[in-house]
Amino acid sequence: MLIRFENSIQQQEIEYFRGAVIHLIPSSEILFHNHLQDGFRFSYPLIQYKRIANKAAIMCFNEGTESIGSLLANHNHDIQIGDRIEKLEIAKVQAFDYQIQIWEPMFRYHIRKWLPFNQKNFEDYNRLESIAEKCLFLENILTGNLLSFAKGLHIFFDKQVVCKILQLENSTLTTYKGIKMNQFDAVFSCNVSIPDFTGLGKGVSIGYGMVTKYKNNTKN
Repeated sequence: MLIRFENSIQQQEIEYFRGAVIHLIPSSEILFHNHLQDGFRFSYPLIQYKRIANKAAIMCFNEGTESIGSLLANHNHDIQIGDRIEKLEIAKVQAFDYQIQIWEPMFRYHIRKWLPFNQKNFEDYNRLESIAEKCLFLENILTGNLLSFAKGLHIFFDKQVVCKILQLENSTLTTYKGIKMNQFDAVFSCNVSIPDFTGLGKGVSIGYGMVTKYKNNTKN
């Protein structure tokens, strides 16, 4: 389920938007914040906060589509994002029944602000010398991200998942959980059908690694 809002936000405000929504719902709704009494829910986030076309949005998967009812039923939609207070206004709610599976053809996707690294694999990546080695290394990470996404939705493939990076832009730095990290925009092909606005990699609950179908702007 995709819930789009009328409220405009900046990329760096997605985390504030998440906090504002969490403030509106009961703390018992774990999927909104992934905090347990004894720690964290270490699984793929089923409620993800996004910025789509400069507006706030929430993407829900599986059980997350049921939990989102706590927000939709709440009549108090006054939220604070940074220093400003505004009313959260729903623009559109779209429900999808999407078949996530392996297909014979390959599909092309964009992934934006992808965070592929932890400390260990970042060190391994930096030790690689050739572009081909680095690209293969990133493809393996992306494949692992996709498998983690599927596992979080209780989907297990009976064939090999194939991911090929077709275009990789220069990495930029971002701050995630107080740590400077490299983020990438990339075009990749994959034999798995992935819903638009799905997050892959680190930080998907606050808009990192957002995947959309690749749209070629040329007539060809």
